[in-house]
Amino acid sequence: MEGNLLKMLEDNKHTFSKGHRLIAQYVIEHFDKTAFMTASKLGENVGVSESTVVRFATLLGFKGYPEFQKNLQELMRNRLTAVQRMELTDNRIGEGDLLEQVMSIDVDRIRETLGGISKDDFNSAVERIANASSIYIIGNRSSSALASFCEYYLNLMFPYVKRVKPSSASEMLEQIMRIDDNDVIIGFSFPRYSTQTLAGLKFAQDKGAGVVAFTDSENSPLAKYADCLLLARSDMASFVDSLVAPLSLLNALLVAVSIKKKDMISNNLKLLETIWDKYNAYDTREK
Repeated sequence: MEGNLLKMLEDNKHTFSKGHRLIAQYVIEHFDKTAFMTASKLGENVGVSESTVVRFATLLGFKGYPEFQKNLQELMRNRLTAVQRMELTDNRIGEGDLLEQVMSIDVDRIRETLGGISKDDFNSAVERIANASSIYIIGNRSSSALASFCEYYLNLMFPYVKRVKPSSASEMLEQIMRIDDNDVIIGFSFPRYSTQTLAGLKFAQDKGAGVVAFTDSENSPLAKYADCLLLARSDMASFVDSLVAPLSLLNALLVAVSIKKKDMISNNLKLLETIWDKYNAYDTREK
């Protein structure tokens, strides 16, 4: 329902009662603001009771107002421009303690991610990555930071790891044209979703490769291409995407893969330590 919620309200508002019709019209016109309103605040703005708002949510098929609100938030996050996101965050946080509020939101997102992650998908992702002939990694825009982090550590573990660089659609697919059913691709994308990442995952799926997708929701467009769907809660801090929870989940995945391939990786790291010592990669002077 998520992607079609506003259209559904528009198409069916004439069938609603007067109070529900007022709510529907307000949501259509102000869905960005409504996404963060309590039921009582929405009722106050529309001119109906809180109970009327709650009944409206259940009428639409939601278990309650919180589920309806979450649906709106998912819809909103993929539609707002960077400027709109900055304005919305300013309204939500105002002039309070930004440090405390932003970091508290990040802590909550990690807790929500831990509570909602599929252990089966997580374990399956570990197996696929550990046993892949080649590992491809794709993530654009803000998600490129996650892709870069993933590439760095997997390169320490495995002989063939390739980061798919942002480019034109055809050039991007040329980078993964040899992917096959012995390989795996790890894709990262959060609202607003990257069309290039989607194209890369679809191509990999068509070629029979395993697809591990890091995204925010089962309704994410990445989900339909994923063999292993790793969901991490993200939020907006102004126009900045908060990727704390996705990074924490990625960290857990990398640790699990390293334990799975412990003997091989230990040998790799011993060799790397020799190289790092020889070429003074790190400052080892005593403080």
